[in-house]
Amino acid sequence: MRVTIHPTAIVSPEAELEEGVVVGPYSIIEPKVRIGRNTYIGSYVRILSDVEIGRDCRIYENTILGGEPQDHSFKGEMTKVIIGDRTIIRENVTVHRATGKNNVTRIGDDVFLMEGVHVGHNVKIGNQVTVANKSGLAGHCEVEDNANLGGMVGVHQFVKIGKLCMVGGLSKVVKDIPPFTLADGRPARLYGINRIGLQRAGFNSTQRDHVKKIYKRLYHNGLPLRQALDMIRNEDVEDPIVREIVSFLEKSRRGLAPWPRVRPTWEMSNDED
Repeated sequence: MRVTIHPTAIVSPEAELEEGVVVGPYSIIEPKVRIGRNTYIGSYVRILSDVEIGRDCRIYENTILGGEPQDHSFKGEMTKVIIGDRTIIRENVTVHRATGKNNVTRIGDDVFLMEGVHVGHNVKIGNQVTVANKSGLAGHCEVEDNANLGGMVGVHQFVKIGKLCMVGGLSKVVKDIPPFTLADGRPARLYGINRIGLQRAGFNSTQRDHVKKIYKRLYHNGLPLRQALDMIRNEDVEDPIVREIVSFLEKSRRGLAPWPRVRPTWEMSNDED
């Protein structure tokens, strides 16, 4: 399983390409790049220094990986982009290196970044995340495992999107989206739990109802959110679903997206809850 490099591609002798790597026409791979076994690099791709890509990935045309961060504080320090295994990066995607010496912009395993997605500096994307066309993640955002972002979503810097969330297309996300929820709007707000996503992830009906009840107690019991959080933490400390939600809420830096009681009719028609 030899490495295949098109004659028009430029690959630095200081780059490390494992067996089975394919590099397409007119692509440029700079020094200090590592590409894992059986990864495919399409045409006109540019991979700058200090980028690591895992095995069995597919990188499509006109993608740029490892560009300098769009951050005034960046002074040329050594930082990285690290991409996991089996990740698909479609056309025109940009992924920037981190700011701050030895920091990393990290994309996990089995991630799908569709056409035109931008991943800013210091972003952390978990495993099995899907980000649809033209969405942008500003610096220091975090997207946890199995989350899905619709097309043309804009995510503010330092925002966190929790595990198994679904964010609707064209949303403007300026506050954290807690785990297992559905969010949509400008600015984005919560309007239910992600029942379909939970079901696909193996959560049974009892567990899904449990998630729903936790969020009702947090948002719709008449208590301030912090007080409701303390109550749930003290009552259900050993519950893994509670731990997931409580841990996320405790680490929130941007504050939490609201969950209004009254919603437009069109939203209610799409919400099982």
